[in-house]
Amino acid sequence: MYIIGIDEVGRGSLAGPVVVAVVALPKKWHAFRLRDSKKLTPRSREEFFKYAKDSPTIFYAVSRVYQRNIDKINISKSADLAATRAFLKLVEREKILCRKNVYLDGGLYMYASMLRAAGLRLSPRTIIKGDEKINAIKFASIVAKVTRDRYMVKLHKLYPKYGFDIHKGYGTKSHRRAIRRHGLSDVHRKSFKVKYPA
Repeated sequence: MYIIGIDEVGRGSLAGPVVVAVVALPKKWHAFRLRDSKKLTPRSREEFFKYAKDSPTIFYAVSRVYQRNIDKINISKSADLAATRAFLKLVEREKILCRKNVYLDGGLYMYASMLRAAGLRLSPRTIIKGDEKINAIKFASIVAKVTRDRYMVKLHKLYPKYGFDIHKGYGTKSHRRAIRRHGLSDVHRKSFKVKYPA
């Protein structure tokens, strides 16, 4: 029996994709130090990510929706689309059968039409502050965060003027100053309204 948790990273970023991870944990799995990714050090996140990758009993899948689609359909729909795609990827690849025990962090939903088209009948639950309450969601937040951070470090090599390796695309003062100085890059979200400091 598995508990499936789903969480996203990058909703408020000014650049790059929104990344959603789905993690299936054995029902009785527990780790004392497991917390939401925002409350862990980068080193701890990497350790948990490696643990998940090496574990024969933990399964995960990741999906991204990039800035171009975010600009077309908005960030909420993009996050929900990524959540649905990641979930379908996990179920198809690992052949995990589930009708319940599927939980999403608050504000995140899945497209029922896509689930029905895949022949799935389930009732996923969106839990407010789920990343503080449910281990599978906590783990999903870690997988999503590590995956996205690594990608943003790669983007930094292509767009070194913006400092993506430091702020990961979020709207820090230094990032907004860089946008004001250099303009928007191809990986920035054009639909996000940004106030630029002097």
